[in-house]
Amino acid sequence: MSGLILILSLLLTTLVLSPDLVTSSNRHDAIEALLNRLDSKRLSASVQTSAAKGVLGRLLPSHIHSFAFQIVPKDVCGGHGCFLIDNYNQSSRTGPEIIIKGTTGVEIVSGLHWYIKYLCGVHISWDKTGGIQIASIPSPGSLPLLKDGGIRIQRPIPWNYYQNVVTSSYSYVWWNWDRWEKEIDWMALQGINLPLAFTGQEAIWQKVFMKFNISARDLDDFFGGPAFLAWARMGNLHGWGGPLSQNWLDQQLSLQKQIVSRMLELGMTPVLPSFSGNVPAALKRIFPSANITRLGDWNTVDMNPRWCCTYLLDPHDPLFVEIGKAFIRQQIAEYGDVTDIYNCDTFNENSPPTNDPEYISSLGAAVYKAMSAGDKYAVWLMQGWLFYSDSAFWKPRQMQALLHSVPFGKMIVLDLFAEVRPIWSNSSQFYGTPYVWCMLHNFGGNIEMYGILDALSSGPVNARTSGNSTMVGVGLCMEGIEHNPVVYELMSEMAFRKEKVGVLEWLKKYTHRRYGKAVNPAMSAWEILSHSIYNCTDGIADHNTDFIVKFPDWDPSLDHGSAAAKQNMIHIELTSPETRRFLIQNENTDLPQAHLWYSNQDAINALRLFIYAGNDLSGSFTYRYDLVDLTRQVLSKLANEVYLDAVIAFRKKDSIALKLHSQKFLQLIKDIDVLLASDDNFLLGTWLESAKRLGVNPVDKKQNEWNARTQVTMWYDTTERVQSKLHDYANKFWSGLLEDYYLPRASSYFDYLIKSLEENTSFKLEEWRKEWIAFSNKWQAGTKLYPVKAQGDALSISKRLFEKYIGKL
Repeated sequence: MSGLILILSLLLTTLVLSPDLVTSSNRHDAIEALLNRLDSKRLSASVQTSAAKGVLGRLLPSHIHSFAFQIVPKDVCGGHGCFLIDNYNQSSRTGPEIIIKGTTGVEIVSGLHWYIKYLCGVHISWDKTGGIQIASIPSPGSLPLLKDGGIRIQRPIPWNYYQNVVTSSYSYVWWNWDRWEKEIDWMALQGINLPLAFTGQEAIWQKVFMKFNISARDLDDFFGGPAFLAWARMGNLHGWGGPLSQNWLDQQLSLQKQIVSRMLELGMTPVLPSFSGNVPAALKRIFPSANITRLGDWNTVDMNPRWCCTYLLDPHDPLFVEIGKAFIRQQIAEYGDVTDIYNCDTFNENSPPTNDPEYISSLGAAVYKAMSAGDKYAVWLMQGWLFYSDSAFWKPRQMQALLHSVPFGKMIVLDLFAEVRPIWSNSSQFYGTPYVWCMLHNFGGNIEMYGILDALSSGPVNARTSGNSTMVGVGLCMEGIEHNPVVYELMSEMAFRKEKVGVLEWLKKYTHRRYGKAVNPAMSAWEILSHSIYNCTDGIADHNTDFIVKFPDWDPSLDHGSAAAKQNMIHIELTSPETRRFLIQNENTDLPQAHLWYSNQDAINALRLFIYAGNDLSGSFTYRYDLVDLTRQVLSKLANEVYLDAVIAFRKKDSIALKLHSQKFLQLIKDIDVLLASDDNFLLGTWLESAKRLGVNPVDKKQNEWNARTQVTMWYDTTERVQSKLHDYANKFWSGLLEDYYLPRASSYFDYLIKSLEENTSFKLEEWRKEWIAFSNKWQAGTKLYPVKAQGDALSISKRLFEKYIGKL
């Protein structure tokens, strides 16, 4: 009888601990155990306070002695991360005035940001979005004091996550340590404590694969070029833009060590990569009995094997564990035992061969086995994008099979697109799996004013306070950064907010801080923007489809409009999950439709007010950035209308109207280029020069420049007559790019349209494509120098363009 009781007891224990039946208490205990283990890896309090002091010195060197910092235990805040701000209580006028305590260096720096933001009116954004506004901060000795009790802010959730696996290519690829140091400072100020650390991993892979008898030459065909590493890492492509030089590999590994060291000094937990099964072709030759399959095509024009169809090692194969273990161990050897959290996206845009739940579960278990073989405490951090992009495959049974394939607490899911299409609410909180509520927001690093402020101000709170919530963090998961600063400031703040934020009231304070003073026209403009540009509620993920930067590749003839032309226009949407993020075709018309979720008249009204505000704000860098961006937004939407007018004129065979509308479209490109040239933050030259600067010899510099030019234009391979399926995916509104790339493309296209009418012949789409692709290839390989300093006065240019295209101010 006692034996039966023992068996029943063991069975009950197994049931209680199974992922399907994990209790709230067990969930809490699992996360607490992970947090405690990560806390034990943190550097000393003195190191963290010193790092926080370093951030202060770089941000406000004049106030280096105005603040005192102190690390405190979590017990001070009930076991949670927190910061506390109070008066220092010292009579000396030269000593500290304010003391900020925090549970880590990040918490201290977050507290510093909170204090200077809300008590001194300071605003901090990326340099390329206007930078910092610190004119409002009082001089040392005059800082505002706090009321009795000071300020105490406790994190309602443990983590504030940062980055997307492709941000490393769209935004960080050409950064040196100076730029990375600024970014890590920005992370700490925003409270980010769980960032990806993906730089330099190719050097680690080189060392690992060489242990498996794979040569450096074999890896030349495996690694992508510098600007395309993210997709080579994910197994989407191989070799494109490469090979990587040894200089690059060594340089990036050295940079990664600086990045990880600084993250650790501030008390952050870096998330490192792990093995997803993506392997060089040579591995199949060296291990002929290994279960290696070749994947399908990913966006090549004609399944060109030179770039497509990478190799995947089956997770069940014993070699998978060997390689996965070796990779994590090599990282530990290089960086130390710095984390237990590893990113792996084996199934991202790459569905398993069968939807059998048992098979999917065994795959997930095998992936985790390799991870835990290298680090027995490993936790798998997985992007949840697949559950949205391939929802036809990932039904509830398949999702549960994957999510429950590892022990509870050993997987964290990023609800990557929660601000538009949250998965947590339709999956029983990821079926009990801990998750991070994320904002995706941006695709391809496109420059477009866009956001959903209402969703950001309430979504994380709704998720966290919902029944049986398994939410453990908030996250910024954009594909590209350095745009829309209002969106990123609000979203970052939600890591510290227990209650919903009133958007309009928050925006009033934001506007005051951003420009350093309260200016009524600017505040009124932002109120309009909050209800229009920054209130996209149509459920469509924005990806800039403005016709200047994403020129339609189609034949607009009436006899092509309903069939062939429509097929040309929607082919991007249908080719792959990677690009099923936006709509370019309205079902009710055969004309192309750029995404517009607001009335452009609202944006025009806001711009008019913004220009009025220039009387008080013309000297502000943050104001000038916003002015240029909003003027660009208004004019680019106007250009969309002009393009459609030209197409309609072509269909009516009205050559005079076609010429007038096409000339207006081309003139808009020229004028917007001049506008963008007036601000340092909208220049092509900055991107290209930073790429060349990382090259240590002429060969490297040339390769880097080709990578930089190609990523923002054609992106991927072409044939003589067919553009890349991903052309313009990473489009940019940058001065130089408009004048020298987008303008010639539109000009030649309209020339073909006009010639078609004048000669009464069919539109020669194939001939235009051939001419345009040849031009693009030449431009991508070009070496023309572009300015890196602004020219012209942004306010006067904006006024002139407003009156030219819209009317009297």
